[in-house]
Amino acid sequence: MMRQYELVERVRSYDPRADEAKLDRAYVYAMKMHGSQKRASGDPYFSHPIEVAGILTDLKLDGDSIVTALLHDTIEDTDATLADIEQLFGKEVARLVDGVTKLTRIELQSDQSKQAENFRKLVLAMSEDIRVLLVKLADRLHNMRTLHFVKSEEKRRRIALETLEIYAPLAERIGIHTWKDELQDLAFRQLHPDARESIVTRLAFLREQGEPLVSRIIAELKKLLAEYGLPGIEVSGREKSPFSIWEKMKRKNVSFEQLSDIMAFRVIVDSVEHCYQALGIIHAQFPTVPGRFKDYISVPKSNGYRSLHTGVIGPERQRIEIQIRTRDMHQTAELGVAAHWDYKQHSGEHQKEGRKYRWIRELLDILESAAGPEEFLEHTKLEMYQDQVFCFTPKGDLISLPRGATPIDFAYAVHSEIGDRCVGAKLNGRLVPLRAQLKNGDQVEIVTSKSQSPSPTWEEFVVTGKAKACIRRFIRQQKRDEFMTLGRTITEKAFRQEGIPFTEKALERAPQIFKLEKLDDLFAQVGEGLLTGLHVVHTLFPETKRNRPEAKPADGKVVPIARARNKARSRDGAVPIRGLIPGMAMHFAKCCHPLPGDRIVGIVTTGKGVTIHTIDCEVLEQFHDTPERWLDVAWDEPGEGADRHVGRLSVIISNEPGSLGNLTMTIGKNRGNINNLKITNRSQDFFDILVDVEVEDVKHLTNIIAALRASPMINSVDRARG
Repeated sequence: MMRQYELVERVRSYDPRADEAKLDRAYVYAMKMHGSQKRASGDPYFSHPIEVAGILTDLKLDGDSIVTALLHDTIEDTDATLADIEQLFGKEVARLVDGVTKLTRIELQSDQSKQAENFRKLVLAMSEDIRVLLVKLADRLHNMRTLHFVKSEEKRRRIALETLEIYAPLAERIGIHTWKDELQDLAFRQLHPDARESIVTRLAFLREQGEPLVSRIIAELKKLLAEYGLPGIEVSGREKSPFSIWEKMKRKNVSFEQLSDIMAFRVIVDSVEHCYQALGIIHAQFPTVPGRFKDYISVPKSNGYRSLHTGVIGPERQRIEIQIRTRDMHQTAELGVAAHWDYKQHSGEHQKEGRKYRWIRELLDILESAAGPEEFLEHTKLEMYQDQVFCFTPKGDLISLPRGATPIDFAYAVHSEIGDRCVGAKLNGRLVPLRAQLKNGDQVEIVTSKSQSPSPTWEEFVVTGKAKACIRRFIRQQKRDEFMTLGRTITEKAFRQEGIPFTEKALERAPQIFKLEKLDDLFAQVGEGLLTGLHVVHTLFPETKRNRPEAKPADGKVVPIARARNKARSRDGAVPIRGLIPGMAMHFAKCCHPLPGDRIVGIVTTGKGVTIHTIDCEVLEQFHDTPERWLDVAWDEPGEGADRHVGRLSVIISNEPGSLGNLTMTIGKNRGNINNLKITNRSQDFFDILVDVEVEDVKHLTNIIAALRASPMINSVDRARG
């Protein structure tokens, strides 16, 4: 365990102006507060914050960060309070300690909601000051180093899985690859010990067998570059980590022996110009491997990583990967955002450091759009995990996106409003479908329209968390608006049935009684089917509650009470049915496929709003005992360009050449569009077929049925039910 004076000396070695007295006070205070507490390993608990502080000194972080590391567990695990921390160490340290304290108990699987909520807090905290994330990552790194002391196997696996899913990707995003590699390896050791052991054994064998070869390749590369007069060259070998080997074997479905980039070589030079000179020398000397060149200097990764990557058939005909970078780039690659801190020069801007990183801003955008913590966590994992492609706006601005991204993802990455209004896209000047996948170097131009709104189908092919969150937010809001309109109509009808005037005054007590914020929330719940209109009336006016007789016609079929009272059907008070957006408040039943012209009834269904059935649909028997769920509905008068609806036909055709073609041609000639076709039974002479046809109304479908019945190849045609 590092002693007090050793820690202070380490900090003073890179920051002579660090507050030595504050570091001493923090060391002593933490030791006193943790007292006799023990860790699972049996070591004094105080050894943990000391080790976390030591990890942060490797990044040469400022004094307040080191003090925060020493104190990060005191509020949760001891009698210390935030007020005590602020009084003894100042507001800055108190704010950082508070940010880290909120994140120390993230539970995975056992409490998904709690994990998601705490991860949301982590993003908010690191957006204000990214040092919160650095302390938390160092804390997790030391906990992973001592994870083997935890007795519960389930707990070890949970912590390891959480590390792989959240902390290692975060470490990669801020560019601290040494931490990322170690976190992944420690988690890999717990989750897949046999696979890791096999890979480590093979690596050791290759290292032993190939050490002379690696040395010869390094020597030849040095000699080649020195011949061209490049100064200050360093060449070294870098072995791929066991976890990244395992991931690549899974992703590409290849064996260990088939991997060609287990060993990579790194060339360090003095300047950017020398990077490209070294690349030219290497490419001139050795054949290149197609598709293996990447220029991260002109197009850096989102975490600031810059380097040239190339694959060549190198010395001794070995296929090798070479990375070329300057010393400054190498420092950034190893330390990430910690390589260049504003507050190392005491500029006072470190509190806003987190907001400088585009990916953090994107996480904040997702946070704003997500319905809840769980959805935020889901979209954030999408945002952090995938490989990237780099595309350009027409003005030349760079947008980095996950592999497989579409123009919709690009539009939302530029701005949420552009995504919402997107109607088309041009890739490199050519119009493409919105689901087209982007490639590196594509120039993307988004075409927008003020009348456009996000389509629910977009969510099926977008890949970024931000796009998914924004689309869901729009659908959620539109669905709520539909539910509110429907709920108001249902409630108004219930009031009218009970003979009570529907007024704002009659409903003013409703939000309080139903424990809702406002009246719109009540209408939304009624429209969604979580409440019924009659329940609202009976709750507000208990005296109206009475047993209502069920209404049954002579044939025993259940009909809505409104119809039983007035057999002469009237459109007065009926809910109009307009053009529907999939998944909104009203939808058509798949059991009877109602069409304009059919007599219809609405059934209020929990979570779906109103399902529209034909009045003779057999499914209505299921709602015999719940007449309050029946709703009197009617078709709007169709206008120009009326929506087309799906009608289902049951057809029996002769098993002879041309019969199926005759069926489809007849439907097409009568302006029908086949939506789906399924052969349900086949015999030597006949085929039974179900055909879904898009038509305007029931009259249109009847005309198609008549035309089909006139064909000699078609044995019978009827409108299908169910």
